[in-house]
Amino acid sequence: MPTSPQTHTRPVALAVWLIVAGVIGWWAAFRLTLERIHLLADPDAALSCDFSILVQCRANLESWQGMVFGFPNPLIGLGAWVAPIAVGVAILARARFARWFWWLFEAGMIFAIGFVIWLITQSIFVLGTLCPWCMVTWAVTIPTFYAVTLHLFRSRLVPAPSGVRRAADSLMGWVPVMTVVSYAIIAVLAQLRLDALNNLF
Repeated sequence: MPTSPQTHTRPVALAVWLIVAGVIGWWAAFRLTLERIHLLADPDAALSCDFSILVQCRANLESWQGMVFGFPNPLIGLGAWVAPIAVGVAILARARFARWFWWLFEAGMIFAIGFVIWLITQSIFVLGTLCPWCMVTWAVTIPTFYAVTLHLFRSRLVPAPSGVRRAADSLMGWVPVMTVVSYAIIAVLAQLRLDALNNLF
């Protein structure tokens, strides 16, 4: 059954997801920021997100990867996750965005997914840890990237042949499956590299 044009011009489901993902991502960034503050106040502080040698935040927060731009990475999340919340609320309020706005938003999503992929590889292959709040951020960034990108293609916001638009429209319903597959790939990598199942606690 074809999707009505209304779902393209006012994508309610996407708007709701942007709000939910933004709130979850912002909360994860906030919690990580608090943990970083605890470490600054007391380098020997016991962090609430440190469960084992494998599952912990400390190693990530204290590494150079944890402040790759010269300041703690969670501060990026505190600022960046406000954007999807604002966009989602605006869509529900029947706002219409110009093409250039969506392109900028997609540029932000491309940066986000690229940064997350890099952080995943650093966590698994270099630091050898799985940061709980970091994984929450990964978990919401991945489907948000898929959903926003597919929306741009199906809505003609990105020039593409009609076949590509139809494929993007169909794939929107598969975002949950694509997300689970992505999670599974990360889990397999963690298991192969870190023997995660035997070292969680």
